Amino acid sequence: MIAKAKRKTTKSPKRKARLSARAFAKLKGKLFKSPAKPKYTVAKSSRLEARLSAGALAIVKRAAEIQGRSVSDFVVTAAQEAAHRTIAETDIIRLSVEGQRLFAEAILNPPPPNAALKKAAARHRELIREPT
Repeated sequence: MIAKAKRKTTKSPKRKARLSARAFAKLKGKLFKSPAKPKYTVAKSSRLEARLSAGALAIVKRAAEIQGRSVSDFVVTAAQEAAHRTIAETDIIRLSVEGQRLFAEAILNPPPPNAALKKAAARHRELIREPT
């Protein structure tokens, strides 16, 4: 057998530098920045943690068992229902019969503009430059 001579491994100036995968990803992120993402993004699934007293957890477990759900499913459903109720309470204006009557009267027969409203309208026309 003839022994092969070991080849020296010196870097030639023509040889291209290689980047590790991590270094390439870092460089790629700097070169090709994606457009700004919205401030709030919703993932397909997110984790929510809460601390409950032993008594509160027992009540939640019992209610989940009554409905035949897992504790997690029960808590998520209950939280969504409470959130919808809270939002609906702020979106819907509830008026008494008298309040409804006064509101309709104000819409149908508005009072004449007072001095402050006239001054505000004039200032608005100045700023927006609407024709009078």
